[in-house]
Amino acid sequence: MNKLVSTVAVSVLLATVTHAADPPVPADLRETALEVFKPLPSTIPAVKDNRITTEKIALGKALFFDPRVSASGVFSCNSCHNLATGGDDNLETSIGHGWQKGPRNAPTALNAVFNIAQFWDGRAEDLKAQAKGPVQAGVEMANTPDQVIAALKSMPQYVEWFKAAFPGEADPVTFDNFARAIEAFEATLITPAPFDAWLNGDDNAMTVEAKRGLSLFMDKGCAACHAGINVGGEGYYPFGLIEKPGAEVLPENDKGRFAVTNTADDSYVFRAAPLRNIVLTAPYFHSGKVWDLKQAVAIMGTAQLGEELKGKEVNLIVAFLDSLTGKVPDVTYPILPPETDVTPRPVSIIPTSK
Repeated sequence: MNKLVSTVAVSVLLATVTHAADPPVPADLRETALEVFKPLPSTIPAVKDNRITTEKIALGKALFFDPRVSASGVFSCNSCHNLATGGDDNLETSIGHGWQKGPRNAPTALNAVFNIAQFWDGRAEDLKAQAKGPVQAGVEMANTPDQVIAALKSMPQYVEWFKAAFPGEADPVTFDNFARAIEAFEATLITPAPFDAWLNGDDNAMTVEAKRGLSLFMDKGCAACHAGINVGGEGYYPFGLIEKPGAEVLPENDKGRFAVTNTADDSYVFRAAPLRNIVLTAPYFHSGKVWDLKQAVAIMGTAQLGEELKGKEVNLIVAFLDSLTGKVPDVTYPILPPETDVTPRPVSIIPTSK
C-alpha cells in the first residue's frame, strides 16, 4: 500500500513539474497578436486595377488549369501550384518545359493575393505580373504572348468567355486580360484557418500548445519578419541575418533580390515566406532543400535569431504553425473549351516572338 501511495505521489509530482515547465499562455495574448497579425477577410479582397467579377473568376479558373497556355501543352499554372497539395508542387524545384529543373522552390498560390509582391525576390508587383512570368520563362511554360493569344482566339468558347469577362472591349482576348483573369481567380484562393477564428474571438479554435507556440513565435522575434495577414510575405530580409546557413540550404549562386535591384545590400535577400499552410508545403526555403518543418524552424532560429531553439520550443512553434492550416475553397475542375483546326499544336522547341 505504501509503495502504491509513493508511486502515485511521484507521478503527481512529475506531472506538476512537467506542467510547470510549460510556458504559460499570456492573458493578453490575443490583444498582443492583433497588433502583429490580421485575420483573413470574409470576402474576396479587391485588387489594384482589376475589378473582380464572377465572369473573370470563371475565366481565370479555366486558364489556371489549361495546359495549352504552355508551348508543350503539358504544363498549367496548377502544375506548379497544385491546389490539391497546398498550392505548390511539393518538389525541391519545379519541373518545366522539356523536363528542365527550375532554379527555385515554387511558392504557394494560396493566399498569395496578400503578399507585398510575387516570387521569392519580389520581381512581380502583383498577381497580374506574376501570371505573365512563367508563361514566357524558357524553363517553365516556354511560350510567347502571341502564341498564347493565338491559342485562345482559336477556341470560340474562350472568345465568348473573354467577352463576358471584359465587356465593351473591342478586342478582349489580350495577354493583359489573360493575366487579369488569372489574378481574379487567384484572389479567391483564401484559406481561413483556426488561427483566424481565434483572432476573431473563438477561444477554443487553437490548442493550448498552439497558443504557447504563438507566444514563443512573437517573443523570440519570428514575427518581426513573419507578420501581417499572411504571417509573412510583407517584406524583404537577408537569409542568414545572424548566421549564414551552409550552401546545402543557401546556394551561393542564388543571390535573391540582388538580381532585381543590382544593389549589394540585397545580396541573399528574399521576401519573407508567408507561413499560412506551411505544414502542407514542404520542402522549405527558396532552395527547397529542407523537408522537415521542425528542422526548418531550427535553422531559422540560428540563422535569423542567433539562437539554438530547444526541442520543446520548436515543437510548440510548429504547433502554432499547424493552426495556420486553413480550408481550401472547393474548386471544381473546369471543362475546358475544345481545340479547333487552327489551334497551335504542342511543340518541344521553345518558340520565339515575332
